[in-house]
Amino acid sequence: MSNRIVIEPGAKSKHYWIDIWNYRGLFYFLAWRDVLVRYKQTAIGIAWSVIKPLFTILVMWFIGWLFKSQVPDGVPRVLLVSAATLPWQFFSGAFTDISNSLVGNSNLLSKVYFPRLIVPLSTMIVALIDFLISFALLLIIMCLLHFMPDWRILLLPLFLLLAIIITIGTGLFIAALNVKYRDFRIVVPFIVQLGLYASPVAFSSDYIYTSTRIPEFLKFIYSLNPMVGVIDGFRWCIIGNGSTIYFPGFILSVIISFFFLIMGIWYFRKTEHSFADVI
Repeated sequence: MSNRIVIEPGAKSKHYWIDIWNYRGLFYFLAWRDVLVRYKQTAIGIAWSVIKPLFTILVMWFIGWLFKSQVPDGVPRVLLVSAATLPWQFFSGAFTDISNSLVGNSNLLSKVYFPRLIVPLSTMIVALIDFLISFALLLIIMCLLHFMPDWRILLLPLFLLLAIIITIGTGLFIAALNVKYRDFRIVVPFIVQLGLYASPVAFSSDYIYTSTRIPEFLKFIYSLNPMVGVIDGFRWCIIGNGSTIYFPGFILSVIISFFFLIMGIWYFRKTEHSFADVI
């Protein structure tokens, strides 16, 4: 008996999430393609995955040292910066790749149907591989400093999951806007650069650039940046007692992260049908 194809109103929307699973082969293909071409025809190849976070660590360490930002007792400044650079590098790289993913695959989008959500999600694989390389660099730094983490390190995947939620939510929203408004190709690098200095990478979120602990209400407002909660969480897992989590601000960061995720998916799905026409 031959298979029947039933055409009905709203069928694509009804079976959208099933289609994503059915097209998982395309997801694997796009992810593997991105891994292969990421550093193709570069002089030092995958070594860029080490050089970029290492350079960021050195710059952020220098900024923190220059402004004499407070460091928790017994915690080397370079470790404080390294623990924050790890999630920030993941976010900045994945956010940039997701934001430009649709425009970068314009030929594919205009020729064949598949759930467009697969394209931006597939770019996360490269970011996760870079994250693992950067994490190995962090372990080397910890060994050189003779710094041993405690049981909190086991909770690190939870904060990585929060970083993934933030990245997907914001990235999908910008990716959908980038299809129609190409100005966002210029805006995205600006957001990443501004976010680096607006996040507590070079300093502790408890003190910022002063030796006086900042008031609670300012810390709460600062936590409107959801990466603050992620970075504090990474430091808490890696440094242990040398770092703390401001839980009201962390809860706020979680709420904002899920808000961005819901809004990003909603706006992406709302505008997805027009991608092939305007891209």
